[in-house]
Amino acid sequence: MSLPSKPQRYRLMLSGVVQGVGLRPFIYNQAKALALCGFVANDGSGVLIEVEGDLIGMQTFVALLKNAAPPLAIIEHLEVTAITPLGCDDFIIKKSHQNTIQTLISPDIAVCEKCLKEFNDPQNRRYHYPFINCTDCGPRFSTLHSLPFDRHHTAMHAFKPCKKCLYEYEDPDDRRFHAQTISCPDCGPKITLRDHQGRHLADENEAIDMVCRMIEDGAIVAVKGWGGFHILCDANNDDAVSKLRRKKRRPSKPLAVMFPDMRSVKKHTLLTPKEEQLLTSKEHPILLVKAKSTMPISKKVTCGITKVGLFLPYTPLHHRILKKLQRPVVATSANISEEPILTKEQEVLQRLSHLVSAVLSHDLPIINACDDSVMMIAHDHPMTLRAARGIAPYSFTLPHTNTKNILAVGGHHKSSIAFSLGSHLIVSPHIGDLDSLETFAYWKRTLKRLSQLYNFKLDLIVHDQHPAYETTKWALDQKSGTLSVQHHYAHALSCMAEYQLQTKVLAFCFDGTGYGNIQNSNISGADTIAPLKILGSEIMIADTHNYERLMNLKPFRLLGGETAIKEPRRSALALLFETFTFDEILEMDLPTLKNFTDDEIKTLHHMWKQGINAPKASSMGRLFDAVASLSDLCHISEYEGQSGLLIESAIKELDSRFDYNMHLTKGEIDICSFIHELFRHEPQERPKVFMQMLIYLITSVARQYAHLPVVLSGGVFQNQLLVTRLIQEFKRLGIKYYISSKVPVNDGGIALGQLYHALCRPTHD
Repeated sequence: MSLPSKPQRYRLMLSGVVQGVGLRPFIYNQAKALALCGFVANDGSGVLIEVEGDLIGMQTFVALLKNAAPPLAIIEHLEVTAITPLGCDDFIIKKSHQNTIQTLISPDIAVCEKCLKEFNDPQNRRYHYPFINCTDCGPRFSTLHSLPFDRHHTAMHAFKPCKKCLYEYEDPDDRRFHAQTISCPDCGPKITLRDHQGRHLADENEAIDMVCRMIEDGAIVAVKGWGGFHILCDANNDDAVSKLRRKKRRPSKPLAVMFPDMRSVKKHTLLTPKEEQLLTSKEHPILLVKAKSTMPISKKVTCGITKVGLFLPYTPLHHRILKKLQRPVVATSANISEEPILTKEQEVLQRLSHLVSAVLSHDLPIINACDDSVMMIAHDHPMTLRAARGIAPYSFTLPHTNTKNILAVGGHHKSSIAFSLGSHLIVSPHIGDLDSLETFAYWKRTLKRLSQLYNFKLDLIVHDQHPAYETTKWALDQKSGTLSVQHHYAHALSCMAEYQLQTKVLAFCFDGTGYGNIQNSNISGADTIAPLKILGSEIMIADTHNYERLMNLKPFRLLGGETAIKEPRRSALALLFETFTFDEILEMDLPTLKNFTDDEIKTLHHMWKQGINAPKASSMGRLFDAVASLSDLCHISEYEGQSGLLIESAIKELDSRFDYNMHLTKGEIDICSFIHELFRHEPQERPKVFMQMLIYLITSVARQYAHLPVVLSGGVFQNQLLVTRLIQEFKRLGIKYYISSKVPVNDGGIALGQLYHALCRPTHD
């Protein structure tokens, strides 16, 4: 940005993630070093600066803002205006003032290396202090009551800084200059350990030492993090892991594991450089990586999956525990299965006393719950599977300012909320599946908290077309105007929003289940009176205004409706009915058939033939289920996505080249061709053949529309092997492609896609 020709005093407005990230101390020190005068202050719009001095100093100051800001700061917009000089002689940090809220909130950030060095230094006054942080790290979103980000607006307001902390806070040469969450052992929060009945056991260092001994002895404990409680146990203790699974009602879904340090991670995983970079980033997400056979964790942690979700300690308290234990621990969210993470000690004691032996807590309140983020790397491309701690809330900037307040309520699974605020699109942290009253109440609390933080008032609500979604029903009950967006179109739009795509794309939207319009058209609005059906795989040409469906998987029946989602054997049986005669099926020697009695097969065939409780669906997720059953990998599913993980784990290596006959008629992908091809191979080979057929299908269609960039979106593309090979093929074929990185590729991105359409549609003003 060019500066006014004869500057003497400038007013600078900075917007983006500019509060709680050490920007004011940075600005103060740079201005003082350049002998400039004026002030800096937080306000609702971001950071306001007035600076006065000579031209060279001013130019240097603005250049430093653009190129050398603190690592957590994201300056999305910098506005410079020449104003009348005042003849000041000092530069100060002014008290914050609040106006219309436009600034963005920083997510919680893992403890930084400088703080860790102090944390491990016996001579430092914050040695082993569980709440050590500075302007470059620590809790942000989870501790925030309101904006601007000042101490009295955070949970730290209850803790008055001691003289030493106050001196550091006011010292421009100190790393904690204006660190809003500054504290130390003398003035900060305190640690307490209680047993499962709430009886006091120990405090501070003694409490931490005691909980470590309990874990070593095979106990399960709850530990308070920044955004909620974790449940911890020894990851190599079969009995402890089995007990955790049984009492948490999580029979086989893989559990996350926290490792003490990067050295132990490298020793026991096939870690790539990109994965190492992501694991040690300021976000510190849970990362899906390939495990070595030497990994010191119980087989009950992964339950047959060759990958493990692991992460490193990100709070000082986690570092303290893992350093003392020097072993991996299971670190899963403290909740009842599929419900929100618990944030209060009393909640843990009331709801999880049957599971944990003790609760290690502290008296710093968690204002905003936030679970752990989950990511993976596919051919060096980082992908977010759950956007939460360290990542969310996150935002994107529009090239123009929006005048309406639009809320997008997302879908039903992996729910999130998105809303527009001026030129920003803001997305909430992961909320979860809205299958329980508790989770939907959490959804409403999240909406309320974000609305309060941003003083957000509704003009329009955007929702999914599925009439049974709680978010759809909520939207239609409000007094604001509404707009519906087709589920898979929203998937495509979520990726387009991340990359600010406006032109047409070829979108592959593959997932489990989503309602949508049945005709091949360009509709998306709430005024559409079009019949809906269950979809799960659509290939479409889309832009921000509308879409045109090219093809989808040929629909097949879900035997028993919702029951088929939990029983892959039913999807497999339905596809056998679609492909072969009943007599041919009875002659087959298949593991799938052995999971039914003869009478059950006859009854289900009658249901299939008559369409009794057997709705049709073009679901790619159910096709994965069918293949898993036909490969004898999974007949009864115990968690979402289990079939895909087992199929991926069963594949040692894909062929370098492959070719299949694909029957595409009347916009449909003939599913029977998949089944016939699978039956040419033994069950153990079927996962590989199926994956190769799917890759061949996608690349074949992409070649037909080579003039359009490809977008991949939907839960199916959480499959690391599938995405890795597709990226390789797209590069080999010279096909431009887009895959979400920051935005979850699953339904966690639906809200952003809905919002992007509402903001870009021609009728929006």
